[in-house]
Amino acid sequence: MTDTFEIRDLHVSVEDKPILKGVNLVVPKGQVHALMGPNGSGKSTLANTILGHPKYTVTRGDIRMKGESILEWDTDERARRGLFLAFQYPCEVPGVRVSNFLRMACNARAGRELDVMEFYEKLEEKMKKLDMDERWVKRYLNEGFSGGEKKRNEILQMLMLEPEFAVMDETDSGLDIDALKIVAHGVNELRGPNIGILIITHYERILRYIQPDAVHILVDGRIVKSGDADLATHLEQHGYDWITKEVVA
Repeated sequence: MTDTFEIRDLHVSVEDKPILKGVNLVVPKGQVHALMGPNGSGKSTLANTILGHPKYTVTRGDIRMKGESILEWDTDERARRGLFLAFQYPCEVPGVRVSNFLRMACNARAGRELDVMEFYEKLEEKMKKLDMDERWVKRYLNEGFSGGEKKRNEILQMLMLEPEFAVMDETDSGLDIDALKIVAHGVNELRGPNIGILIITHYERILRYIQPDAVHILVDGRIVKSGDADLATHLEQHGYDWITKEVVA
């Protein structure tokens, strides 16, 4: 399949310690998939490997976007080609204003210098969807932002860049209910036939606002069960013990 984001038999080690032990996953465009799992199951390792973090070594398997392996692409190329990662802990970049960062990122994604008016009209439109006022983009990137503001800023980046595939690494972490609803609204605004989204989360609550097409459970470096949205509800009610016991059995 050429219009998918695909992970094939992925094995990943950190400092020679195996973390991922054969992950297989396919996210087609037009769908939202959720990846859930207990602490230490390998969720953040998978997100960082998709990004191309040098600390994480792929020892076997492949990651393919639209039929093409991305393992030899550096992080910048992955982003320019339409892959987006929302970080669990977005970093601060003092001295770089949000508006300047977004304009440079959008230019890189488009492969051309965007018209200034075109850019700012689009920025204003997307900010309104996230209930953000004009003062926001004059601030330095994530500097002094609360956890919820950082996450909202990443959703703004995603709306502006319009990636083909987006990976959201525990974007719901640390959000109060109002911020969670705004983030979910932004994701639902973007979802559609031109993007595939993978939401990595520990809890079911964000999936109450973003209806996933499929849910996968990662345990000890492997996806051990997949299902529909009801699987996430079952996890919320019963925890992870039942699935870990099932895997051992």
